[in-house]
Amino acid sequence: MKHYFVGGVFSLIILFWIFGESSSVEVYSSENETINKKIEITDIEPEENSTPLTEESSTTANSVKHLPPPDSIKAVYISSWVAGTPSVRANVLRLIDETEINAIVIDVKDNTGVITWEERMKEEDLKTLIEELHSKGIYVIGRIAVFQDPAYALAHKDQAVKRRDGTLWKSKKGEYWVDAGSKQKWEHTLRLSEQAYALGFDEINLDYIRYSTEGTKDGLIFPQSDARAINDRVGVVSEFYEYITGELRKRGIPVSGDVFGIITTSSADIPMLGQDLHKALEYFDYVAPMVYPSHYAPGTFGFNNPAAHPGPVIKEAMLGALRIADEVASSTGQATSTVRAKLRPWYQDFDMGATYTAEMVRAQIDAGEKLGISSWMLWDPSNKYTKEALKADLR
Repeated sequence: MKHYFVGGVFSLIILFWIFGESSSVEVYSSENETINKKIEITDIEPEENSTPLTEESSTTANSVKHLPPPDSIKAVYISSWVAGTPSVRANVLRLIDETEINAIVIDVKDNTGVITWEERMKEEDLKTLIEELHSKGIYVIGRIAVFQDPAYALAHKDQAVKRRDGTLWKSKKGEYWVDAGSKQKWEHTLRLSEQAYALGFDEINLDYIRYSTEGTKDGLIFPQSDARAINDRVGVVSEFYEYITGELRKRGIPVSGDVFGIITTSSADIPMLGQDLHKALEYFDYVAPMVYPSHYAPGTFGFNNPAAHPGPVIKEAMLGALRIADEVASSTGQATSTVRAKLRPWYQDFDMGATYTAEMVRAQIDAGEKLGISSWMLWDPSNKYTKEALKADLR
């Protein structure tokens, strides 16, 4: 695997702004932590098995219909605030009506801990929105931010990351994190996923399924994963992958996972994050590397400013992802095409590092498609997407 870093791996802090919500921080760092106590997944009582989805559409016990995933998913993301504000979401719905977009990602729980139907909109209004989208043939994905969850951390301090004096640790942006080894949090994520599916979401998308990139030298206390947060973060996070995908699969609920884009071409940050693309591809139905060109440090892939070269950056990043997918196929005995089809990258449609034109947004999509990657999702924290970058409605 090639490394495209000048002078070693750089750290890059990415601020995202979201309507009505506080910003979050993403960091690509080269700091490695050393992380031994195995978490027994069997300690969590499994639910009764449910029948997997086998028909073109399925109906849950409460008559909520679900759509199957399109062969090629082409999605945009909207926050819970936008979803709950009809006058604002109308622009996104119009974009969906007029372009090739056939799926949408909506927050179920954002990275502040806000659960959509508790604080943003009524359950019935959310169900009505999903039904409207389904009537247009739109596949609806529910996004859950998992371990960055300030609300949960404050309510369950015994599961939160702490300082040595016992107080809760906060990131530079004031965000509280839950220990990724918390089996109670794993179960909480399962219950929330079940609720979302019962409301009509067709798939669950899990984000922040990792350890924080900050505080690596602060001597933090991880009350659940304990010493493994020092020397086996990949093991802890992979066990969460195994647990959550296994339980959701029993219930017939499709599940995808978001991972840092940097791990498709560099292993330097894997011990710190706990995210290993090999493991993600082994367990999830779909895996979404966040390969935003603006996230890459100067010198990556030979570019002083990777954000200004979206097509070539996506080509290199996803070539790395395809190599890993082929390794997973070989080690698990699956068809190469099956594992490759799990890749569904997030692409950039926001100005950072460069002013993103329609041509630059489209360059990412085209670069992926040339590699055989036909599914993708667009991210813009302000939820204002570039219509000119998209093809006309082909449905």
